[in-house]
This record gives sequence, structure tokens and C-alpha cells, in this order.
Amino acid sequence: MTDRGQEGPPRALLITAIAVAIAAIAAVLAIAAIRQPPQRQQVPIAAVPAPRADSSECRVLLAALPEDLGDYQRVPAAEPAPQGAAAWQPAPDAEPVILRCGLDRPAEFVVGAPVQVVDAVQWIEVADSAGGRSTWFAVDRPVYVALTLPQGSGPTPIQQISDVIATILPATEIDPAPAR
Repeated sequence: MTDRGQEGPPRALLITAIAVAIAAIAAVLAIAAIRQPPQRQQVPIAAVPAPRADSSECRVLLAALPEDLGDYQRVPAAEPAPQGAAAWQPAPDAEPVILRCGLDRPAEFVVGAPVQVVDAVQWIEVADSAGGRSTWFAVDRPVYVALTLPQGSGPTPIQQISDVIATILPATEIDPAPAR
């Protein structure tokens, strides 16, 4: 006759094994939760006239935009989101970088306006003195593209967007309005 207590491993060993397994699962879940990227909050993007925002050029450009612009990560636009727009933020509640595609020719783009070339794309800058932001308009492509940069964003966002624009959209002759 066998003693029922001697069948299988001792009870203390089973309890220890189960406790170790539960602790391991808890540790894996905790690490996964820590490594989970923070939920990206939606960024409101003001609607502006953009008659070509739904053009094939803008759709192709938006599809090619990177997830990161230096320290800025792409974030969803709050509804109602304007067509042809995208945003990136370095952190929640920080001032975003905003791209808009398919805009009208900017009023400031007149004959004699200073044009700056960034990685093969010609831009004009329109500063917003009140908010410390600046908006750059790509003026040598089949559609106008605006990139609004917060103060202190550095050159990386416009350089990376210029690279994408130069790759995706063919260069065209600039067409400034007559000087006022």
C-alpha cells in the first residue's frame, strides 16, 4: 500500500512553483505596460482654405510622410480634421508641427519675396510674431505645401519634409503674384 501523501511532488513545492509562475507573468505584464508607447492625444488643426487638399499630389505626399520628424512624433488630428493636414508633437500638450497640403498661393508670395532653398525645395517664410511660430510655404511644386513650426523646433522638421517633398512631388517653376 502506498501513502497518498507521497504521490507526486510535495505540496510546498507546487505552491512555490505556482507563485513563481504568477510573479513571472506579472513581471512580463508590468514590463509590457512600461514599454507601451503613451497614447497620443489628438491635435486640433485649424481649417484654412485648401482647394487642392484632396488632389492626388496631396494624397501621395500625406501617405509618404514620416512618423518622426526629429524629436516630433506623428499625432492624429482632432475631428473635424481638415483634409490634407498632418501634425507631429515632441510631447503631449507641446506646440505641434503642422503640415497642410493643397493651399492657395500665399498672399506674401509676390515677385521679389525672399525664397530659401532647403534640400532642393524652394520655401518662403511667413512669421507669426504673436505666437513665435513661423509658417514655411513650398512654392516650387504642383501644390502649395505649408509647414508651421513652433519656436525652437530647429531645422530637422523642415529638412525631413523637404526630402519627402523633393522625392514625391516634381519641381515646377515658381509663380509669384505681381508685386503690390
